[in-house]
Amino acid sequence: MERVTYPDKGSKRLEDLNLQIYQGEIMGLVPISAHGLQELLQLMQTNMPLYDGHVYYCGERVNSWKSTRRSMNRIGIIDAHSRLVEHMTVSDNIFVLRQGFRQNIIKGKLLQRQLAPFMRDIEMQIPADAYVEKLPALERVVVELLRAVVAGYRLIVLNEISTVVNGEELAKLYEIMHHYAGQGFSFLYISLHLEEIMEVCDRVALFSNGRIQKVAQRAEMTSGIVQSYSFEFDRMIRSHMGTRNAAERGKKPVLSFSHITGDVLSDFSMEVYEGECLVVQNLDEQVHRDILYMLCGEKHPKSGEFGMNGRPIQPAACRDFALISADPAKTMVFRGMSYLDNLCMGLSRRVPEIWKNARMKNSVKKEYAEILGKDVFSMPVEALGERQKCQLVYTRILLQKPKVVVCVQPFKGADLTHRVFIWQMMEMLLDRGMAVVILTINLADSMSLADRLIRVGKEGIVQEVDREEFGSISINAPWLNLYR
Repeated sequence: MERVTYPDKGSKRLEDLNLQIYQGEIMGLVPISAHGLQELLQLMQTNMPLYDGHVYYCGERVNSWKSTRRSMNRIGIIDAHSRLVEHMTVSDNIFVLRQGFRQNIIKGKLLQRQLAPFMRDIEMQIPADAYVEKLPALERVVVELLRAVVAGYRLIVLNEISTVVNGEELAKLYEIMHHYAGQGFSFLYISLHLEEIMEVCDRVALFSNGRIQKVAQRAEMTSGIVQSYSFEFDRMIRSHMGTRNAAERGKKPVLSFSHITGDVLSDFSMEVYEGECLVVQNLDEQVHRDILYMLCGEKHPKSGEFGMNGRPIQPAACRDFALISADPAKTMVFRGMSYLDNLCMGLSRRVPEIWKNARMKNSVKKEYAEILGKDVFSMPVEALGERQKCQLVYTRILLQKPKVVVCVQPFKGADLTHRVFIWQMMEMLLDRGMAVVILTINLADSMSLADRLIRVGKEGIVQEVDREEFGSISINAPWLNLYR
């Protein structure tokens, strides 16, 4: 991409952007600010009209401000949202659905024989006749990658893939990427963390506000390169660590899992203590979904029970329990309701008659106008920015005053600025004495808040580590160097 400028709805999403990815290279990209990132990915695949600049793919100019091809570029994008057809087999997804497949009769055994050498090359054993919906996260990502390879996509983008694939599995994925890079395939690996980039990439580009601010070679990927843009976050983490170390954590359990068994999870027991920040890392995406569905009330445990202060509960129906889903700005803000009504939904669990009490609602509005801003109360919620929506959700929880708040992958998809804000919101809940449970697959920034870490597999707890022992954890996670 040379001097690419792309406007959308009157604002420049990309401005004077220059990016080169070479054949056989694994290029890293760190989005300091996510402004323009989705447009960048869309522009890679789709030749949309440019205001300025040129785009080249495999040595051929495919897009220009002078003329635009109405065609798609053969570039694969793999992220947390699977693009596979779940009710079809692995071989069907890789071979049958690709562009150019012209057989009228699908010969399953022939497709299995065609897939076998690909699996041998990458030392994986994924059954060709397995249905995609039953595959674990790593295998689904590998199937998407193989589909791109078989289709002849010379550039494959992996966007925040660590939100679905855990640290141990990432090592295997990196091996596969290096294998295909050796065959001339190129990769763009997008991650918010330089620790991940350093493990697999040859170079890294720092992306901010629609521009590439800096490109660094592997030898330059040191902590110094990120200090300029992560200083505020680093300062906050050090300050929080000092505060949490000095604070006396409560030892009274407020939430308990007693021998919980779900579709995948088996005989899982743990306790959450009052006022603590507990990180629960699920080592398998299916385990993650299992726990999440049971906490949301979408499924009930096959055996075992949840408890709150020694009494059995159904978490979704308990007023002392709250759950903040991943990407709450999209999933927890309700259109068609006013800002004030959205805000009071949490309070209604403690004060059911709030909807009939205009005086109480106005009191809430007056109290929180100074914090949230007066203007937001007169705006339709659809017109709010991402930060305003996020603040609405966390303040709603604050009004509910639960004893335990479960945050599902809170940093997923957030750029640096938004991560800092989410971090502050979660610290606000902790300062009010609530226990915060971070339910995640990849540790990422969650460790910076944690008092305790529990790593969970299909058979229950694999490892439990207190804050004092974080420095001994034998995994590569951001901010662990601060504990060491």
